[in-house]
Amino acid sequence: GSPSLLSPGPTRDMQPTMKFVMDTSKYWFKPSITREQAIELLRKEEPGAFVVRDSSSYRGSFGLALRVQEAPALAENRPGEDSSDFIRHFLIESSAKGVHLKGADEEPYFGSLSAFVCQHSIMALALPCKLTIPQKELGGGDGASDPSTDSRASCQKKSAGCHVLYLSSVSVETLTGVLAVQKAISTILERDILPTPTVVHFKVTEQGITLTDVQRKVFFRRHYPLTTLRFCGMDPEQRKWQKYCKPSWIFGFVAKSQTNSQENVCHLFAEYDTVQPASQVINLVGALLQDAERM
Repeated sequence: GSPSLLSPGPTRDMQPTMKFVMDTSKYWFKPSITREQAIELLRKEEPGAFVVRDSSSYRGSFGLALRVQEAPALAENRPGEDSSDFIRHFLIESSAKGVHLKGADEEPYFGSLSAFVCQHSIMALALPCKLTIPQKELGGGDGASDPSTDSRASCQKKSAGCHVLYLSSVSVETLTGVLAVQKAISTILERDILPTPTVVHFKVTEQGITLTDVQRKVFFRRHYPLTTLRFCGMDPEQRKWQKYCKPSWIFGFVAKSQTNSQENVCHLFAEYDTVQPASQVINLVGALLQDAERM
């Protein structure tokens, strides 16, 4: 390749791509799907199509499923080859140094998954081909049919996930419930400097709530065990968040403070994408909290 690709030129040329990659993460970051679902999504796609999911075997790492140009060499002689042969799986390890393609010593560490994807969409590096950034749901879906939410019956596990804007976390002392959400939102809206929202993936399971900041802007991953959760709901005053994004509904969840057990903290979010309404995650948290009370 030409040296200009590697020279530390002005980064502003890269910015739109980086932002574009970040904004498309809802199409390629699917933490809750299985390996089989990833293969299914990519089966009919062009080479370069990919998804990133949570690795089932390595906690905290990510699986990259990539549709490649050709299957292993022997495939030519085999009639009716299986298209899943064209899908290869890689492990993206996550550590304090950043995210890194496992086993590829020549690969750099990246500060976030978006940066990893962005760079590999420009150069293949150690991957068999460059990544193609999706601009719509893979597998012919329209986004409403996210396999992680549809196949509830088949996986029996209760889980829901969506991309949201993380706004801020506010101590609400001993307040809980809808009043805590209301007060926390008033608190941040009254500040002189409003927080800058960050896109995070909000995942709810029977273990609790896991937030993944695909950008690693504010944090990388935070987990709130179900036992520490108190409440999750929309702003009772139905205020909308408008700074740095189109007006969107605000919601929050209240959890026991991780440093002071007497205090609650309200974590505030705004909806990021109408195709992924926050109501799914809010309803599931509510249902899980009710189940927990009955036990």
